Amino acid sequence: MVSALATPGVRGYLAPASTSDQETAINASDLPNADPRFDDLDLIPPLLDALRREGYTRPTPIQVRAIPPALAGRDVMGCAQTGTGKTAAFALPILQHLAKVPPRRGRGVRALVLTPTRELAAQVGESFTTYGALTRIRTTVIFGGVGQRPQEEALQRNPQVLVATPGRLLDLMQQGLLSLEAVEVFVLDEADRMLDMGFIHDIRRVVKALPSERQTLFFSATLPEEITGLAGTMLTDPVRVAVDPPASTVDRIRQGLCFVEKADKAELLLLVLAAREMTRVLVFTRTKHGADKVVRRLVKGGVRALAIHGNKSQGARTRAMDAFRGGETRVLVATDIAARGIDVEEVSHVVNYDLPHEPEVYVHRIGRTARAGEDGVALSFCMEEERADLAAIERLIGRHLDRLDDHPFRSPLPAPPLTPLGRAPRGPGRPAGRPAGHPLGGRAGDRASGGGRGAPRRDRRRGASGR
Repeated sequence: MVSALATPGVRGYLAPASTSDQETAINASDLPNADPRFDDLDLIPPLLDALRREGYTRPTPIQVRAIPPALAGRDVMGCAQTGTGKTAAFALPILQHLAKVPPRRGRGVRALVLTPTRELAAQVGESFTTYGALTRIRTTVIFGGVGQRPQEEALQRNPQVLVATPGRLLDLMQQGLLSLEAVEVFVLDEADRMLDMGFIHDIRRVVKALPSERQTLFFSATLPEEITGLAGTMLTDPVRVAVDPPASTVDRIRQGLCFVEKADKAELLLLVLAAREMTRVLVFTRTKHGADKVVRRLVKGGVRALAIHGNKSQGARTRAMDAFRGGETRVLVATDIAARGIDVEEVSHVVNYDLPHEPEVYVHRIGRTARAGEDGVALSFCMEEERADLAAIERLIGRHLDRLDDHPFRSPLPAPPLTPLGRAPRGPGRPAGRPAGHPLGGRAGDRASGGGRGAPRRDRRRGASGR
């Protein structure tokens, strides 16, 4: 059986193309300098020195476009694919502002970054610490799922930068332990994921507690109508910056598809994981129970694997992330709650064990590979019940996934015809990609979801990408 899948065609498909002589393309006509460097962006010496110490010299396109207007104090609405460097695009201007401009309103948090998940909050906080290492700016990260007392003590040390998930932030505000009256810069990170997770009411409550006179930086991987509408209520005369079309997928990701029935998915996954090219693999399932079930089957089959999802304790999630990042575990099985919070270098493959119901989620999932200028492979399994989801994904991204039929578990059902590409029609009052009855203001999952630690990226070819 292994030989059937490991034929030269599929084996070649699972191996990303070499990137040793490739760089991510930057459209010279759109940039002030065809070969921009961080030295060209008017950053202060402590930030430039910290970037050099990490090996970062060249900014990514979103950083080139977003940093200058942010440094000038403009509101910014940024759209870029995940893994293109959005965090540095707002962290560097914030750190420079805090280092150069005296506080306007006395002591207190001067910059607030709101993120949807614990994992992402931890990684953003670590980015601020890395880039601000040569300044006196203190950063604190708060999120749910862990004890509150250490976070209270950290807030008592008067950090200038606060990175938070909505649930824990509002809890501390309601207890009178945190005020946002001194905030000068507000960042909404991964705004589309915020709405997908049902945080719209929490976002509005946080914004209501902020000073009306502030700078707002708004970043999202996609720009559906709900996002542009929300941005219109938060931003004042914003500069819009975008480096990729909304819902586009990274060109460096090879996207394949296997038709398979539900009973055979686990065996197909084991077969695929036998390929030596699959060195660090992220597997996405639709449910928490499904993630645990996949892990049990992989471990039984001799594959080291761990799961990360909302039912895991914060400690278990952190240990799983550390094991995956450190190479002790080759396979990490995750639910979509972690799709935006996993920033791990050299993820060779993403496997969509279950296709997502919302096509935009597919884009976020596969963005975990091909980061920092590398290549990657995304492999999706599709059973009969998921074929409508497949059609929606292909309409959204404007291309068909490569059909891979040379495996022993292919579905006995005939493959569906290739669907016409183009945007899927919307029903009355129903945003694309959301199931009927999806309440934008309701809870779509764990209130303060996410967890884990991030690690500074050290890709010396491109700079602070993936931030």
